[in-house]
Amino acid sequence: MKRVWQYRDSLLRLVALTAAGLANMDHAEAASGVFRLSTFSADVTPPIGHALLAGACPPARRVVDPLFAHGFVLTGAGKPIVYVAIDWCEIRNDAYDRWREVLAESASTTRERVMVTALHQHDTPLADLEAQRLLDAQGLQGALCDPDYHEAMVQRVAAALRAGMKSPRTVTHFGTGQAAVEQVASNRRYVRPDGTVTFARGSATADATIRAAPVGTIDPMLKTLSFFDGDKPVVVLSCYATHPMSFYRTGCVSNDFVGIARAVRQSADASVLQIYVSGCSGDVTAGKWNAGEPTNRLKLAGRIHAAMVQAFESTERHPIEQVDYRVESLMLKPRDTGNFSVEALEKKLAADSAKVFDRCLAAMGLSWHKRCAAGQPIDVPVLDLGRAKFVVMPGEAFVGFQLAAQQLRPDAFVMVAGYGESAPGYIPTGAATRDGFIEAHTWCWVQHDAHEAMIDVLKRALHASR
Repeated sequence: MKRVWQYRDSLLRLVALTAAGLANMDHAEAASGVFRLSTFSADVTPPIGHALLAGACPPARRVVDPLFAHGFVLTGAGKPIVYVAIDWCEIRNDAYDRWREVLAESASTTRERVMVTALHQHDTPLADLEAQRLLDAQGLQGALCDPDYHEAMVQRVAAALRAGMKSPRTVTHFGTGQAAVEQVASNRRYVRPDGTVTFARGSATADATIRAAPVGTIDPMLKTLSFFDGDKPVVVLSCYATHPMSFYRTGCVSNDFVGIARAVRQSADASVLQIYVSGCSGDVTAGKWNAGEPTNRLKLAGRIHAAMVQAFESTERHPIEQVDYRVESLMLKPRDTGNFSVEALEKKLAADSAKVFDRCLAAMGLSWHKRCAAGQPIDVPVLDLGRAKFVVMPGEAFVGFQLAAQQLRPDAFVMVAGYGESAPGYIPTGAATRDGFIEAHTWCWVQHDAHEAMIDVLKRALHASR
């Protein structure tokens, strides 16, 4: 493992050279006819000792790769529109609200016009401030996240946003492109020899029999949405649906293979901001192609990087003739039976004999219950450019929802990000629910009818007629 890290930079250069040789309803049409885009980036790496993945991974003991927040602010279509992608595992409940509120204030816009997504690498922080307050009451300070670190990172990114807005670029065109990714994604679902269905194919799958199972349902395409000043690109947003982990639970902070691919792309031209976002990939991992050897991180990075290059090379530019932004409300009911009732979660949280991770899970479940009881919906925002539409979906939404979004609007280029408001955890499709996914997984806080609500909000968000 040490040797992999030691030679990482030289291998990245090799990858680069190889690839190079290859308002609830806030509708705002173009107000001024002149669109400007500001970019920003900030380091959000946690300190040594900080919790990773809510205690499912060992605390941070070493930083292999720094973590970043990358984003942009688009103006010229009513109040500014903000998007940011963060190298954290998840941002949930009031932590998610905090990010949007502070960035909105910094950009002189409203919370509804701020889109936030996590990339979902596992050896990274997870933020849920209410859950941490519940843990604090049990003497488990910092078990899930450090609120002071969280606030410092929110303010750091907000400062980077304000600095970026001092140097806006005019944007005249947007671009759309896509390319197939080879040997990265596979569905968690596979059928055992006895005919039973399981979702046990993880990000790193040592069992060769499981890896040999068919790829299953995935979206094979990496999509890019870019903005141009004439023929000069300003920002490129790349989106692909897979869990972004090669090996993890090491205590070694890393942005993993998608972060490596992004860094190599960025090194090719510092004037163009490269942003990566994970698609709806709750049920998609690299498990078919990855047994967990550390060397696979670079192989997977090379495959993602190659697709990023190819997708951008295939880009078609279109004049920006409209910029619409809208937000649809989504209500998902909390899982409330058995071990997921409020009473059961409170009992688990207070159980000194329980594992810290299990108590963190209970705290996150209670935080989600509190939000639902208050009637606060999840915002599903859409940046609508006419021919292209960018949607942010909540939690670990399954890839079937991403595919459904594309089917709902076959006349448009539809890019779907996952890991927006991540409080619900896994959000399985109806088919996966019937296969027993919810009963088999604790990182899932929604009821069995989530599928219908997700499809309904997509229809509304995309203005789909079917």
